[in-house]
Amino acid sequence: MIAFISRLFKKTVSALSAEEIEILSRPRSPKWKKIRLEHMTSNPRCAVCGNTCNVVPHHIVPFHKDPSKELDPDNLISLCEGDTFNCHLFFGHFRNWCGYNPDVVEDARMWSERLGKSFGNQSDSFSSSS
Repeated sequence: MIAFISRLFKKTVSALSAEEIEILSRPRSPKWKKIRLEHMTSNPRCAVCGNTCNVVPHHIVPFHKDPSKELDPDNLISLCEGDTFNCHLFFGHFRNWCGYNPDVVEDARMWSERLGKSFGNQSDSFSSSS
């Protein structure tokens, strides 16, 4: 736990470059809605806690870092934005929407195992993404 929290603060990316801001200001690809729906249909649970409410697809490699990954289904992991705990913000972005966690898949797997959860297809996608 201490190692995770230590990594949390060491890996936070807090500033976006001008190029990243420009990429983020572009409209989403028209294909995004279809990719998002397919991902959420196959992976409806949060990869960390198993929640099924307010679950969103999170880009493992942010598309502002690599625009070619925006529509890559292997670059998505489901994380919740729960009322009690926001796994998307905490695990996906290290509590900073400008940051990202390059180890989100590994961290989600570790925490889901600690919580004793099993998420079917979501865990299958971990092995192909890592």
